[in-house]
Amino acid sequence: MIVEIGHFALVLALCTALVQASLPLIGAARNNAAWMAVAQPAAQGQLLFVAIAFAALTYAYVTSDFSVLNVAANSHSAKPLLYKVTGVWGNHEGSLLLWALILALFGAAVSWFGDNLPATLRARVLAVQAMIGVGFLSFMLLTSNPFARLIPAPADGNSLNPLLQDPGLAFHPPMLYLGYVGFSMSFSFAVAALIEGRVDAAWARWVRPWTLAAWVFLTAGIGLGSWWAYYELGWGGWWYWDPVENASFMPWLLGTALLHSAIVVEKRGALKSWTILLAIVTFAMSLLGTFLVRSGVITSVHAFASDPERGLFILAFLVIAIGGALVLFALRAPALQGGGLFAPISREGGLVLNNLLLSTATATVFLGTLYPLFLDAFGAGAVSVGPPFYNATFVPLMIPLILVMAIGPMLAWKRGDLAGALGRLSFAFIGAAAVALVTWRLRSDGPALAVLGMAVAAWLLVGTLVELAERVKLFRAPLAESGRRARQLPRAAYGMTLAHAGLAIAIIGMTGASAWKQEEVRIMRPGETVAVAGYDYRLEGVERVQGPNYFADRASFTVTDGDRVVAMLHPEKRFYPVQRMPTTEAAIHTTGIADLYAVIGDPDGAGGWTVRIFHEPLVPWIWGGLLVMVAGGLTSLSDRRLRVGVPARRRQIAAAGAGA
Repeated sequence: MIVEIGHFALVLALCTALVQASLPLIGAARNNAAWMAVAQPAAQGQLLFVAIAFAALTYAYVTSDFSVLNVAANSHSAKPLLYKVTGVWGNHEGSLLLWALILALFGAAVSWFGDNLPATLRARVLAVQAMIGVGFLSFMLLTSNPFARLIPAPADGNSLNPLLQDPGLAFHPPMLYLGYVGFSMSFSFAVAALIEGRVDAAWARWVRPWTLAAWVFLTAGIGLGSWWAYYELGWGGWWYWDPVENASFMPWLLGTALLHSAIVVEKRGALKSWTILLAIVTFAMSLLGTFLVRSGVITSVHAFASDPERGLFILAFLVIAIGGALVLFALRAPALQGGGLFAPISREGGLVLNNLLLSTATATVFLGTLYPLFLDAFGAGAVSVGPPFYNATFVPLMIPLILVMAIGPMLAWKRGDLAGALGRLSFAFIGAAAVALVTWRLRSDGPALAVLGMAVAAWLLVGTLVELAERVKLFRAPLAESGRRARQLPRAAYGMTLAHAGLAIAIIGMTGASAWKQEEVRIMRPGETVAVAGYDYRLEGVERVQGPNYFADRASFTVTDGDRVVAMLHPEKRFYPVQRMPTTEAAIHTTGIADLYAVIGDPDGAGGWTVRIFHEPLVPWIWGGLLVMVAGGLTSLSDRRLRVGVPARRRQIAAAGAGA
């Protein structure tokens, strides 16, 4: 009965979305307040119905109701409770339901916290958001019903893919979807603004917190996914330019550009058309990622489905939604009035260059991801585009971007003084040179580009701190005055500092992990020792252990540095009988500066085991930097200027004063 309630709730959610997508839009066109007011309760009702459906599917998983086809295909009675719950979104149908839930959540959030929006804009935003909901709810009900019954019900299920039975997968997909779907709000605001024919500073102020929230969640989701791949797949890497990895990275790049261009719209009234276009294309990249993982056009550990018919549905929806938005953009964008002029050397100019580099980088990743698919579709043969391509094309674009990130905030709006900005960044020059020399001294055996990477990261980190010091006049005013200025700084300024500093820290980790990683692969027998990067790894033995729904061969390594025991590592080679599938569980000990990483493979039949030992220098800094970036985004979100509609409130206060 609960399953049927969930199915019926989905139908009601679709009906509610249809009402939300039509009546408020017509009401805004006719200035009918009653029809526009329908948008808020409809958005909240849609969330309620989708939440009921999601709760019903979760109940079916927790109770192991194998009469539901989705549960039988992706769960098992012996599976731990955590993985029963995460199994809800660890498949095509359930992940679509999670997508619809988050989509409805963002729409309801606008209805709750959008009182500062003009009534017509709010009605149109919620109507566009509902149109997206109509597409995904229709997709579910017509092709991917998560509540389809299986009669007769099997005695047990097929269980979840063992690679997905990991705590990291409990948080990675929801975070990723909050980012993916969050950009739908930027898209809805952009389309609503095109319909109204007005983009101003107030619009930029309203759209920024939604874009920033999506960016924060997507950053966290990408970081969690990278961390999962690092410790779960046993290959010792953190990023492989997999097509599905790229599908999440492209909207992140464009979302970063969108955040910066919205600042120009808010502060100077410029780049209006460009910002609208960025909002549309950013969400288009999110939909493209949905198409890639569900169409069967790629093979990846991250892919959910391989049904071409489902892929065609998503492709058609992508063409209608994004194509319609682009047609509207072509018709209405020329009417948008441009803002004030600015010199090329200015803060606006720096943000424009930021946008150009990020957009070009996105185009590079887009080409590398889809070019092999295009060739294969036209029968031109199969090609593989891997890390060498991206290292040769993407990385060179990032170097000038990082250089500009330190210089741009030092420039004034409208017209800047480049020589003065560079002069104030003298400490950044000194820091970059010092780090380059120290790196060359300590790691002269590594690639020369690694020295450049460390120097660029130091430039950004020191430059970011110098910019903050300039804001509070540190050492140029009494400490009491600097403290007062620091307290008065908006939280968004601290958020920017944290985000830029976090990126610098992550670049240090990426450079170290790419340039100085060491690996040893060999057959080892109990009692033997192998030396890697100055550490001795002694294989003590391998034992068979039983897990809740698997059994494993668990190795024991004693890691020593001279006479000092550093760590005990216990990597596992697991086997899941239900799926008849093995997985690798790496053992990792971090020192904060490097990771000691061990993997156990298959036996050789003569008492030996295949062993892979990695020394991963500076890898912890990657995720530390990402955490700092997320903290920066959250700090900016806490800024009162982004949480309330200051422009709207000021107009309301002014109007009240005039009336009095």
